[in-house]
Amino acid sequence: MAAVAWLLIPVVAAVAAGLWARWAARRRKTEDVAELAGYAKFREAMERPAPGAPSRTAPDSDAA
Repeated sequence: MAAVAWLLIPVVAAVAAGLWARWAARRRKTEDVAELAGYAKFREAMERPAPGAPSRTAPDSDAA
C-alpha cells in the first residue's frame, strides 16, 4: 500500500501542474476602453491652462 501512495503523489502533482498551466495560459479579455478614456481625459486636462496662469499666446514684455 505504501508503494501506491508513493506513486500517487507524482500523479496528483502532475494533474495539479496541468490544471495550473491550463489556467495560467487562458485567454484573458483586454478591456482597454476605460484606461484609454482616462488617458484622453488626462491629456485634455494637461492641455488646458491652469486657472490664474498667464496665457501662452500673450507676447512677452521682454521680447524686442
